[in-house]
Amino acid sequence: MTDERIWRKSSFSGGTGDSSCVEVSLAQDALVRDSKNASGDVLAFSATAWHSLLSWLD
Repeated sequence: MTDERIWRKSSFSGGTGDSSCVEVSLAQDALVRDSKNASGDVLAFSATAWHSLLSWLD
């Protein structure tokens, strides 16, 4: 499910290889994962929930 998706690293990462960071993949939904553990657990958000989260953070 996550292998064929395009992942983007957060712009809030520290910019170094050892920084903690998340990646997001947007399609019909939003998936979020730890960039250091790409095969680990993934958080899934509906498109509506993702947009609500982003508007709350803005």
